[in-house]
Amino acid sequence: MKGPLGEFLRARRELVCADQVGMTAGDRRRTPGLRRDEVAMLAQVSVDYYIRLEQGRERHPSDQVLDALAQALRLEPEATEHLHRLAHAQARKRGPVDQVDPNLLRLVQGWDHTPAFIVNRRCDVLARNSLSEAVCGWLEHSDNLLRMIFLNPASQELLQTHWEQEASSHVAHLHAMAGADYDDPFLVELVEELSLVSGHFRRMWARHDVRARSRETVRVHHPDVGELTLRFEGFSANSTPGQSLVIGHTDPGSPSADALAQLGRLTLNRS
Repeated sequence: MKGPLGEFLRARRELVCADQVGMTAGDRRRTPGLRRDEVAMLAQVSVDYYIRLEQGRERHPSDQVLDALAQALRLEPEATEHLHRLAHAQARKRGPVDQVDPNLLRLVQGWDHTPAFIVNRRCDVLARNSLSEAVCGWLEHSDNLLRMIFLNPASQELLQTHWEQEASSHVAHLHAMAGADYDDPFLVELVEELSLVSGHFRRMWARHDVRARSRETVRVHHPDVGELTLRFEGFSANSTPGQSLVIGHTDPGSPSADALAQLGRLTLNRS
């Protein structure tokens, strides 16, 4: 039975084209990407050993083997680190990551000129200020960023042509945040829920892209103020490991800055 390491290797192998590594694709290639024997050759390990890795029968590869596999699979640094975490996974003590520190909560709720919110590793939104609520908190399923994107058709109207990019970026972020902790029951429940309902999610999750979101530009079409470009910065909450503070801002003097200020006034009038 394949474990997370084997699933990751298989997914990433299927994304590498033969010509990317100087091989001839040929006419009899039945599966996408590289074959197992080709990865083994590139990483300079035996075919049997690589097959055992993918099948979950070999669980303790050396760092040298992992680095060779990362090079063979053309992994970026973040994905390479993810590969090492999967291979050296240890049981994690899961603490109460859903309780927001009161001081951090007051800080977020006190901001009235920028959207701000707090999320955990599963992208659950634990707290948000009124401007963040005005940007997208009114959407159904906004308690979790991935549920909001994949379970609510209105998110496609909000993100429009950028929906695919945002969706795949959030899935890659979830992979990065999950690390090797794929047996987290809450993560398992979330992935099963999204996989059951959304073919888009199943496709993106199966790619095993790994990329944490720390700085992103998000473009939305808001029903009240129109086009809005927000630059989001994510910060680790040192007081509560596993949580992140995310703050959005606009370029000074831009149409988006005017739109965000207008949205803030509308929010204040409605309160």
